[in-house]
Amino acid sequence: MPDDVILEIRTVPTVQIANEVIAVIAGIAAGEVDGVAAMSAGLAGGLTEMLGKKTASRGVKIEVKENHVSLDLFVVVRYGAKIPEVASRIQDRVKIQVERMTGLTVSNVNIHVQGVSFDQAPDEEIDSSLPQNITVSSDGDAAQGREN
Repeated sequence: MPDDVILEIRTVPTVQIANEVIAVIAGIAAGEVDGVAAMSAGLAGGLTEMLGKKTASRGVKIEVKENHVSLDLFVVVRYGAKIPEVASRIQDRVKIQVERMTGLTVSNVNIHVQGVSFDQAPDEEIDSSLPQNITVSSDGDAAQGREN
């Protein structure tokens, strides 16, 4: 190859979005829904926060496969809120925001209601060891159960 020929190599740039970023987007979107008192971080999250490490992604579990994301959100609702309506609004808002901000396709947004708040500040940690829970799946089915 002559010395005056420049070999041009073009590469396609990639954008990688950390799972934590997706979880933060989902957590903030869910927290903005009327009727949501708090995100439930669970026992491990509660211990982490006692050590001074609060995060906007608490209460969000995420699974990414290729360009599809599945989310599980653990929430506490305000007393008097209609849980199925709140869950549906969370699902809609989270799906819209995650897809808009990341370009990923949201395949599932599952809502796990961990408790009910009776006039509690939004940022207070909720005891997720409460025995009752309600899970609302992406298809709108609700199931109530007890944890042992």
